[in-house]
Amino acid sequence: MKTWIGGAAAAGIGVAGTAALIVSSLGGPIAQAVVAVVLAALAGIGWPFFLGIPAKKTNGTILAIAGAAAGISAASVAGPEFLFWTPAAIAFGVMAVTIVQLIRGTGQSHRLESALGASAGVLLCCLGAGWIATARLTGTGSMLIVAGISTAVALLVGAINWPDTIVAPLAIVFAGLAAPLAALVLTDISVIPATIAGALIGAVLAAVRRLNRTRSRPMPPAGLMALALAPVLAVGSLAYFIDKLLLY
Repeated sequence: MKTWIGGAAAAGIGVAGTAALIVSSLGGPIAQAVVAVVLAALAGIGWPFFLGIPAKKTNGTILAIAGAAAGISAASVAGPEFLFWTPAAIAFGVMAVTIVQLIRGTGQSHRLESALGASAGVLLCCLGAGWIATARLTGTGSMLIVAGISTAVALLVGAINWPDTIVAPLAIVFAGLAAPLAALVLTDISVIPATIAGALIGAVLAAVRRLNRTRSRPMPPAGLMALALAPVLAVGSLAYFIDKLLLY
């Protein structure tokens, strides 16, 4: 029961974060960047709590700064390479969390796990810049809408308290169906690219759901926030790359 409640709460937070990213795009890159920075900060600060690694405040601060840097750069850099500085932000974050583990010293607990887990968090937080890049590349009425609706559908399906062997295929199928429907009604994107985007988004979110359900210890509120927002941020760059490969 607690697992289902946590999954439902994570789905609600994820859908709200997705909606905020889409709606804020109507106000331009700066407005969307503000939302992306806030979401990256929430996900970054909560990620160490989700993993249960040491040096939570230090690692969380690094993740939040790296995600904020990626989002701000995507909003301000000249196109068409809107994620030009995102690899630099990721590299900064990975180096910083590695230095933290070196400073902690030999013999400290979970140094390798902390370095790897925090580095994964850096990647997820920085990938949130993709939402801004997608909106700037082809406008707010294109892949941004398709990705947002697919994300919301996959998250809501993932909240169903059924086994992963059932929910994961359902999330992929329903997200893959919602995307072309949204494309036909709301955008000018063709069916095939939209279907590919929806299915990939569903697969990513289903994988994160599986990761959460393998946990044996209780989820702190900050960790739940990270669990809900980190995959949503990652979907932004996935949508951007699909947009560039198949549409742009």
